[in-house]
Amino acid sequence: MVLGKVVGTVVTTISHPHYKNRRLLVVQPLMLPGDPPAGDFIALDNTHAGIGDTVLVNREGNGARAALNLPDGCIISVIVGIVDSLYISELS
Repeated sequence: MVLGKVVGTVVTTISHPHYKNRRLLVVQPLMLPGDPPAGDFIALDNTHAGIGDTVLVNREGNGARAALNLPDGCIISVIVGIVDSLYISELS
């Protein structure tokens, strides 16, 4: 699972049937200070998330396919939740 922020959308004229009218969103992983930067990635939206939303993304193929009930789906990343709030405390 990855926490990220939706930073864009992907527009296609033709999409794979497994996407079933779901949107493709560009997600930027949220990192702690000092962590190496991680690149943006595309995730299938299963929650009606929008640009600027903080989301929880399953980035493991089997789990993503299970969340969508598509055992043979060609899906690696799926947004499974929108995060209402996030609190990070300082580690001692």
